Amino acid sequence: MTHESGGDATARQFRELLRTLRVWDTDLPSFEPDAAPAGPLPLFHRWFVEAAAAGQPEPHTMTLATVDGDSRPDLRTLILHGADARGWHFASHATSAKGRQLAARPEAALGFYWPVHGRQVRVRGRVVAGTPEEAYADLHVRSTGALAAALVGRQSEVLGSQDELRRASAAAWERAEARPEAMAETWTVYVLVPSEVEFFQGDARRRHIRLRYRRDGDTDAWARELLWP
Repeated sequence: MTHESGGDATARQFRELLRTLRVWDTDLPSFEPDAAPAGPLPLFHRWFVEAAAAGQPEPHTMTLATVDGDSRPDLRTLILHGADARGWHFASHATSAKGRQLAARPEAALGFYWPVHGRQVRVRGRVVAGTPEEAYADLHVRSTGALAAALVGRQSEVLGSQDELRRASAAAWERAEARPEAMAETWTVYVLVPSEVEFFQGDARRRHIRLRYRRDGDTDAWARELLWP
């Protein structure tokens, strides 16, 4: 008789669960790509609003992919700060891992996933940094906690202990409450200027719809094309 260890039991549960999980166990909306707008931004706005209205948790979260100095891909989940004619906006410290990577190679990709509608949006393009005025406005339209977190800084650096973080966080909270106009000097707004935007609409019968917008050279015009799923 063999005894199954806790680790083995958990691994078995993982495998069994992975095989039984369903995808899009709900009615999915229709999507007519022929009726899509000439550019990707209005469609992104519409899908975002529809996802939020359908109860999608945190529809403004997205995955940001960059490349490090050794050409290794890197990614993380963060918050969308805006999407307009300039591009898709997010913010971070210029001294963070993603900030350093973007300074060395200013190209990136974003990924949004809204399972409530079986939809994904992928955005690729070059990244430009905003002005210090934009960084200040971005930071001070947010909560005291967001300001305090930015004032702590040191993002992506090695942390000696949780106590060290607690002390730095408490000091930053005090500063943020006492000086709500304070600025984190390395806080930076980034704008991803899209060269490609792809919209994916899932289908229960796996006849997914993929509509890709590609920028036509350096113009504001977009070419549209369907992709095999």
